[in-house]
Amino acid sequence: MASGMRGKIVQQRRRAFLKSALGGASTMLLSGCMGSTLGTLPGDQIQPGALPQTTGEVIGTGGVRVGLLLPLSSKGGSTSIGTVFKNSASLALQSFPSADVQLLVKDTGGTAEGGRAAAQAAIAEGAELILGPVFSPAVAGAATAARATGVPVIAFSTDTSVAARSVYLLSFLPEGDVKRIIGYANSQQKSSYAALIPDGSYGAVVEAAFRQEVGRGGSRIATIQRYKLNGSDTSDLVAKTGTLKSVMNNIDALFVPAGGGVPALVVQTLVSQNANLGRIKLLGSGQWDTPQVKNNPVLAGAWFAGPDDKGFQDFAQRYQSTYGSAPPRNASLVYDGVTLAAGLIRSAGPQRFQQSILTNQDGFIGIDGLFRFKSNGLNQRGLAVYQISGQGTQVISPAPRDFRTGF
Repeated sequence: MASGMRGKIVQQRRRAFLKSALGGASTMLLSGCMGSTLGTLPGDQIQPGALPQTTGEVIGTGGVRVGLLLPLSSKGGSTSIGTVFKNSASLALQSFPSADVQLLVKDTGGTAEGGRAAAQAAIAEGAELILGPVFSPAVAGAATAARATGVPVIAFSTDTSVAARSVYLLSFLPEGDVKRIIGYANSQQKSSYAALIPDGSYGAVVEAAFRQEVGRGGSRIATIQRYKLNGSDTSDLVAKTGTLKSVMNNIDALFVPAGGGVPALVVQTLVSQNANLGRIKLLGSGQWDTPQVKNNPVLAGAWFAGPDDKGFQDFAQRYQSTYGSAPPRNASLVYDGVTLAAGLIRSAGPQRFQQSILTNQDGFIGIDGLFRFKSNGLNQRGLAVYQISGQGTQVISPAPRDFRTGF
């Protein structure tokens, strides 16, 4: 056989193997990676070698090291999220006892300097991948250190400005929420929108995505009102909500992305002004994915986009039974990050954290459903659309299980 033909066949087999392995990795992410027989590429077996001495806390006993960068001593009162994320990482490895991974836990302090120092320390101790940090300044600092050594970062910040090539965000991004809920509303013949959007960086990202998605559906925007919240002072929100009365007869959808007490206050304000809400669908974002919003009868009938919650419910029960408290909604991010790393170590061999593997177009399946990384560091998620009943939610548009459908 000619050498060129033989090389082409080898390449085809390698691509076929990687496709199969990544499919297996996706399944492992969903099932906890138990019982898989997937290995590494023939001739590319992992050799442990001599690893540097570690300092600080280590979770797991495997041969591949991954840095876990968390705000464990932040001055901003966010140490609890660092502890929760560390607990979730431990829970992931408990669910995947055969994982060939060590997590090198490093404290960022929530700052850029802390993130850079933590990343440098983890990489010096042999980390091939960085999971975290959580806050955008620390992500920026860690990215500086990681970029110099070619180590990829999978961070948990929602600030899209820190995403870049080889700095991937696993978080729930506002653009994805907007695209899903407005896209669904367009498909349900909603054609005229108003929006109440908070001032600030989050609001700016949401507004840009909102304008784009409404335009994509050929619909119109009657008004966008931007409001400020100063602590518990909601006077500006109430005032801006009041200005909607003049357009209420000309819209069929009202977008209120902020969570907490905002959606209910908006509805109560409009009702107190005798606004006709009968034909208007209230729309929200993943920030609504809290008991405070989902169980509020004032919001019954409203729609919002969010990740598949079945996996999270199971995770939350395990977390509760292990640590004695309920985890916040974003605790699943680090669980999926650790499981992704472990799955790729098992399925993709030495190529495990290369860009071509991490940005595989078929994506992966985790606790929160389908996700994939884009080459610019952002992510896409398969989100569901929920309707609030006042005593929880019901799925009215299931999350896709395949990026070939609806993307």
